[in-house]
Amino acid sequence: MKRKHEFFGFLRKSGIRRQLYVIYVLAVFLPVILIGVFLVGNTYNLLTGYHRDLLESDNLRVRTILFEITTQAYNISEELSFDEGVHSVLKGKYASEEAFVDMVNAHSSVVDNYMYHYTEIEEIDIYCDNPDFFTYKQYQNADKVAETDWYQRAVSQNSVFWKEMQNIDEHGNQYWSLCLVRQIPLVHSDYNAVLVIRISDNYLKTRINSQEYRNSASVDKGVVFYASDRENYGKAQLMDIDYDENYFQYIGSKKIQNHTCFVGVSTLRLYQSDSKIYICTVNDKSYDNIRSIIETCLIIILLAILVPGILVHFFTTYFTGRVSTLRHVIHQASNEDYDFKEIVRGGDELSEAFADLEVMVQRIKEKDALMYETMLNDQELVNEQQKMEFKMLASQINPHFLYNTLETIRMKAYTAGDKEVATAIKLLGKSMRYVLENSGTAFTSLQEELNHIEIYMKIQKLRFGEKFDYVFAIDEGMDVSKCITLPLLFQPIVENAILHGLEEKETEGLVTVRIMHVAEGGVCIAVSDNGCGMNQKALERLRADIVTKNPEKKERIGLYNINQRVKLCYGDAYGMTIDSARDEGTTIALHLPEKVYHDI
Repeated sequence: MKRKHEFFGFLRKSGIRRQLYVIYVLAVFLPVILIGVFLVGNTYNLLTGYHRDLLESDNLRVRTILFEITTQAYNISEELSFDEGVHSVLKGKYASEEAFVDMVNAHSSVVDNYMYHYTEIEEIDIYCDNPDFFTYKQYQNADKVAETDWYQRAVSQNSVFWKEMQNIDEHGNQYWSLCLVRQIPLVHSDYNAVLVIRISDNYLKTRINSQEYRNSASVDKGVVFYASDRENYGKAQLMDIDYDENYFQYIGSKKIQNHTCFVGVSTLRLYQSDSKIYICTVNDKSYDNIRSIIETCLIIILLAILVPGILVHFFTTYFTGRVSTLRHVIHQASNEDYDFKEIVRGGDELSEAFADLEVMVQRIKEKDALMYETMLNDQELVNEQQKMEFKMLASQINPHFLYNTLETIRMKAYTAGDKEVATAIKLLGKSMRYVLENSGTAFTSLQEELNHIEIYMKIQKLRFGEKFDYVFAIDEGMDVSKCITLPLLFQPIVENAILHGLEEKETEGLVTVRIMHVAEGGVCIAVSDNGCGMNQKALERLRADIVTKNPEKKERIGLYNINQRVKLCYGDAYGMTIDSARDEGTTIALHLPEKVYHDI
């Protein structure tokens, strides 16, 4: 408290100009310096963390791609290693090269299929030390590779391993690629066979290449078999890697060619193999971007100090001049000279002190105007409430009027002897009543929803006659009257089954609605038809349409909306599944949690 009084005493003894300069130093210069240092440091840490996260994300992307490709290659190798046609070629006895070629052509469909239909595979080679063996298509005599370390390793172990291999393309250019190597077990044979699947480097570039990040990959302690920069092929990784560590990972900075870069290294343990792929991701632009942002922040801090300082200097000169003018006005007021309205100009406290009366009058006028505006708004609100009450009353009257009108028409049809029309109108009225009563509700009972579905199918049977029939199947012991569900949920599914599933059926169509308990404690409502069904391509397209909204396909919007309603209400664990096969019909199932009325 004493220091506070001393400080204000110092200011009171100083002139206005000096006071403003002191305030500038205490209120602007020092806080900007302190806050600027904190913000620059925090910004640096945030940017560093941000770029590290992006780097780690891209490294994970590359790791995922390589895992997908290598796993696919392993599955292909499994098929080839135990294929009877491949074994027949490898264990055969051939009197001539023509016999060998005929045998290969007779059993080459499996290998050719993988070569031609899997773009990630550049080449498949099968080496065998069978003395009657020749080189044709993917089959190679093992004489040229028998002494290589990878061949010796393959014939000495049963497990799969991966290795980078150098190859020469048709133009004579050397390049590296990732290869799967494994022994092909030949039962009751003295021969050895080795399968080599070479992954396409062009395919890897297409999948992995990024404009912002440079990636490289190597197997075990080998050299780089893939790199964004071609000059890095066949060289060691840019980072020192601890190969003895079970899962080596590093995210940080490193100087590469005298340039500081963000570097991320991770380990990918390959499927069903002891081999590991080390993936190195480099971003050499991150630190430049961070440096540029930090320099911009420093320039902003400098401007935040200089600009207020210049403004304070000019304002001090201007303000002290206005204070002198105010002193002159006060002197005039002391002499009863009140004609000074044009002397003190401006809109700050100095001019307001001179014109208090005008300000007071102006404020009174503003408050009166504000009060009047408030009254108008209140009256407008009352009018809107009256309109809403009228609309609510009308919304209550209209459905009853509609039901009464339908009932009058039904009785006239019944009186006229047209019982079918009377029945149709009765069913329509029940359906409309259910829809209108549940349009604004959150939940309804499963029994009421099934009653609505049955009414809907009765209406459709009036339309289609003997084209189809329907069956309800409910698990024993299941009380659907106590189970709750979302209203108006199943009618679009049943409509889809009748209009699309049974479209090609003229007679004997059947729609089955099954309500079942499932093992996870939920309820499954499945709507099945015995119609034409769908092929696999159409089924996958329909499954995609219920997950992602496609505005161009209006006919699928109902199923999409149902799936989204279930997921929004109950979570991603629940929703719609679709199963179908050509000429076997279609089943659309909704998986819901089993809830009863006391749960909500």
